[in-house]
Amino acid sequence: MLFTTLALLFTTTLAVPTVHEIRATTGRAIVTNQCDSPIYLWSVGGSIGPAVTIGKDSSYSETFRRDPQSGGIALKMTPVQNGLFMPNVSQTIFSYNLDGNKIWYDLSDVFGDAFWGRRVTIRPSDTTCQEISWPWGKPPGGSQVKVCGSGSDLTLSFCTDRCLPAWRPLRKRGSR
Repeated sequence: MLFTTLALLFTTTLAVPTVHEIRATTGRAIVTNQCDSPIYLWSVGGSIGPAVTIGKDSSYSETFRRDPQSGGIALKMTPVQNGLFMPNVSQTIFSYNLDGNKIWYDLSDVFGDAFWGRRVTIRPSDTTCQEISWPWGKPPGGSQVKVCGSGSDLTLSFCTDRCLPAWRPLRKRGSR
C-alpha cells in the first residue's frame, strides 16, 4: 500500500509541463524594425526594463507575461535614444495583457506620432485574429483593442512598406 501511494505521488509530481507544452500555450510579443534608423524600446510593467536598441532589419521579442503589480505590459518605443526619459518625445506603445488563455493587445501613441509616415502593423500569427494597421504611422480613430489566443505571436513591424528605387519599364525604340 505504501509503495502504491509513493508511486502515485511520484508520477503525479513528475507531470510537469515540458518546455514545448509551455511554449505552445504562451506566445510572444515581437517587434521588428525594417526602418533605416534604430528604434529604442523599453518593456514596462510595474517597473521599467533596460533599454533595447533594435537596429535596421532586426527584432526584439519577449514571451507574454503578466506583471504582478500592473497586470499588463507596455512596450514603449521611440525613434530617439533615451527618449523615454526626455520630455515630450513621441512614443508608440504596444500594450498587451495576458489573461489566462487570451492575450489582449493595443497600439497607441503619446506626445505625438513617433513613427509618422512609416507603416506600423501588429500581425498575429493566428490568422483568425485581427491585425492593427497604421498605414501612415499614426492611429486611426476609434478603439484599437483586440484579443487573441495567448498561444499566438503578435509581431509589431515598422516600415514594412519601405520604398524601393524608382524604375520604369524599358520601351522599344520608336514606341512612346
